[in-house]
Amino acid sequence: MDDVNWDFLNLLNPDVACKILTCLDDPGDIVRASSVSRVWRDFIIENGISKRLCLRLFPQLSAIDRIVEISTTRQQNCSEAGCSRSAELQHFIEEHRVFSTLARRLSSFEVGECISDAIQATSTDNYPEEGVFNTLEPRDLIGYRTSYWSSTGKNDPEVPEMLTYKLVSEFCVITEVNIQPFQAFFQENSPIYSAKAVRFRMGYRVLVDEEEDEFAKGHLGEPFTDKHFVWTYTSKEFPMAQENRLQNFKLPEPVLCMGAFVQVELLGRVQRQEADGKLYICVAHVQVLGQSLAPVFNVVNTLETPGRFLLMFNPEAEFSALPSTCEEPREVTVTPEVVQTPVRGWEHILNMLRGVWGNDSEDEHHDSDDNMPED
Repeated sequence: MDDVNWDFLNLLNPDVACKILTCLDDPGDIVRASSVSRVWRDFIIENGISKRLCLRLFPQLSAIDRIVEISTTRQQNCSEAGCSRSAELQHFIEEHRVFSTLARRLSSFEVGECISDAIQATSTDNYPEEGVFNTLEPRDLIGYRTSYWSSTGKNDPEVPEMLTYKLVSEFCVITEVNIQPFQAFFQENSPIYSAKAVRFRMGYRVLVDEEEDEFAKGHLGEPFTDKHFVWTYTSKEFPMAQENRLQNFKLPEPVLCMGAFVQVELLGRVQRQEADGKLYICVAHVQVLGQSLAPVFNVVNTLETPGRFLLMFNPEAEFSALPSTCEEPREVTVTPEVVQTPVRGWEHILNMLRGVWGNDSEDEHHDSDDNMPED
């Protein structure tokens, strides 16, 4: 009997073969399958198997309208070689290159801090001393200054608060959000001003009118509303403990944030301030963890079609490394100067216990004391 080379792609109906190949959930398997033969490679490219995998991992990618490749080398090679393939096949090949690279990145990445800036809070009790930008600092004490955000006081325990942050790029995979409520150790019984629960939203900004500088007003404490954003993802509610620790809220599955904005919704108030009897929420630190896909990938919102994006692909770039979330422990050295340092009160003692020995100048000490919140 003559040897026969069996290829199931030639024996099966194309729809059945496509369904079989779309069951591959590892980008490496797709690469290996495309290396079997030219027939397999062409079938995988023409049926968009890599794109199907990306859409299965992150359905948000269905909002991609068009791919724009930024590559001088690729453009030069294309112009020199000429268009020997049909335009349709060339489109499939380019799309396969982009989505196979994206699939590999989406399947494996290192988690780091994704916040680049704190944009606004819906309310602030003492702006700017207790502004939302304080939540970017992992320590609740910096020298002699307390570092936290505080809402205004409310009588209704159901009034929520929202903290809005900008991410390091318009194209990030988010895996978890960590929040540390603030403990007011300068108040009697050291109350912790946590929320009852938290929820997270992700999305992009929309231009309400022609005044671009309107967005910058958020840093001056003027709140935005939902008309300024389109939220494409909303998480479930997570209960928050009334404890002074960095609390982890891991998303059920990684979320692809297209648009660079994350909003933390703080739902419900549990702690009254003894001085005025009102309910407050205070946050010491917020982390948004995940991975930026820039500068190899980025997205641009198409203004003419809200909710649709251009996917920018730069194969000549390298993925940027995000800051690690782990801090190196600081070595504390007790010197004669430290022993002789005058103690300015109980808060100075707390600073010394934390390893903050007061290296600031005398002028900074006075400024810090003036900015301390009242008991």
